Amino acid sequence: MQPFFFTRLKYNSGNWDTDHRMPTNLLNSLVEYTTIPIDEKERIVEVGSKEIFKSPFCYISGHRLVAFSEAERKNLKTYIQNGGFLFADDCNHDIDGLFAKSFEEEIGKIFGEDALQKIPNDHEIYNCFFKFEEGPPTTSFELNGWGDDLVHDYLKAIIVNGRIGVLYSNKDYGCEWDYDFRNKRFLREDNTKFGVNIIVYALT
Repeated sequence: MQPFFFTRLKYNSGNWDTDHRMPTNLLNSLVEYTTIPIDEKERIVEVGSKEIFKSPFCYISGHRLVAFSEAERKNLKTYIQNGGFLFADDCNHDIDGLFAKSFEEEIGKIFGEDALQKIPNDHEIYNCFFKFEEGPPTTSFELNGWGDDLVHDYLKAIIVNGRIGVLYSNKDYGCEWDYDFRNKRFLREDNTKFGVNIIVYALT
């Protein structure tokens, strides 16, 4: 099995380089809980690059505008339709925020306005490794008085050939998991476990 590597997508319109410690923390969780071999170095790949096709899992995030070129949309669509997995996470945790509105508009241009749909809370992604019987776990950022100050009790996805091709979150998991991995010992419950589920699902 090839070592898993974390790929972050770079785009030109906004702040794509958020939550710098999150990938290392998530990779540490894969080592801790699974037998998946990992490559410790995060890869940064531009949305329009052919390098994206080497990545079984890609992450995109930010607070500000998301705007792709036509070539980038075509590249991303081909990647996802060919079995790639994109996890998009809104750092604003705000369905009315700029990242959410612009990302949803962009993904609508690629796959159609109604392609992004809520997934049921008993979806396979919630039990493919750890069990999350109530669906997506809540983050501490959802009720911090910033963003829309709501707990989003769902995730959205675009389904391609019966499987999630794009997983979309307004819950700000990136910030939730953005701490030194050594600090997990202070948590009552390791909040990166759902990140393990996402990656295990993407790889199987």
